[in-house]
Amino acid sequence: MSLNPKIRGWRGQRVWVIGASTGIGAAVARDLINAGARVVLSARSRDRLDAIAEGTDAVVAPVDITDRAAVVAAAKKVRDALGALDLVIVVAGTHSPMRADQFDRAKADQLLAVNLVGPLNCLEAVLPTLLKQRRGGIALVASVAGYGGLPQALIYGPTKAALIHLAEGLYLDLRRHGIGVYLINPGFVDTPLTQRNDFAMPALMTAEKAARRTLDGIAAGRFETHFPRRFTGWLKLLRILPYPAYFWAVRRFTGA
Repeated sequence: MSLNPKIRGWRGQRVWVIGASTGIGAAVARDLINAGARVVLSARSRDRLDAIAEGTDAVVAPVDITDRAAVVAAAKKVRDALGALDLVIVVAGTHSPMRADQFDRAKADQLLAVNLVGPLNCLEAVLPTLLKQRRGGIALVASVAGYGGLPQALIYGPTKAALIHLAEGLYLDLRRHGIGVYLINPGFVDTPLTQRNDFAMPALMTAEKAARRTLDGIAAGRFETHFPRRFTGWLKLLRILPYPAYFWAVRRFTGA
C-alpha cells in the first residue's frame, strides 16, 4: 500500500543525498545521477564526492552532519543549486560494534552524534523548505537493528530505533502538508561499516542492490522499505514476540 506520493520517474527530480561518499549512499547517488536526477552530494569527504560527481551535473556540497551550523549552510547551497527540493535522503551514519562488557562512552557519544543528532540537524535545515513548498519528501535510512535489542548493537541499535520512531512521527505530522516520509531499514549490506563486524552476517547484500531496493521503495511510495526480506521478515516476527520468547530466539540464533 502506498502511503506516500509515488515518484513516476527520476529524471529531473531534485535530490539531496546526505552521506553520499560510500556504501549505500554512494550507490544511491550514482543510480540517481544515471537516471537523470539533479543531485547534490554531501558527506565529509570532498575527494570521494568529487569522484562520484566527475563528468556529471551533480553538485558537491561537503558537510559534517554533526555540525549544526554547517548543515544549515549546506542546505542553503542546495537550495541555490536546485531551486527546490523534491527529496532529501539522509543516509549518513556510523557503526561501532559494542557489548555491555565493552562499553565505551566516547564511541557511544559518537554514535549518538552521527546517527541521531546528525539527522535532526538535517531536519532543521530542510523542513522549512519542504513545509513552504507543501511538497517533496524526506527519507531516513535506519536499520533493522532498530527493531529490537541485539548483541553487538548496544548503542547502534537504539540510535536506529530512534530514527524509526522519528520517521513514524514525521509521517503523522507531515502527511497533511503533502510531504512524503520514507523509512529505509536495511539488513546487512557490504559496506566499510559492516566490514568492522567480526560475526557472520546473514543475507549480506551489495550496496548496489541495496540502493536499487531503496529507490524502488521510495518511488513506489512505501513508508517503510526493508531488505532483504528473507532476513528482515524474521526480525519483524521477533519484534512481536513476548520477551521470554524474544530473548530465547535471539540467544538461540546469535549464540549470545
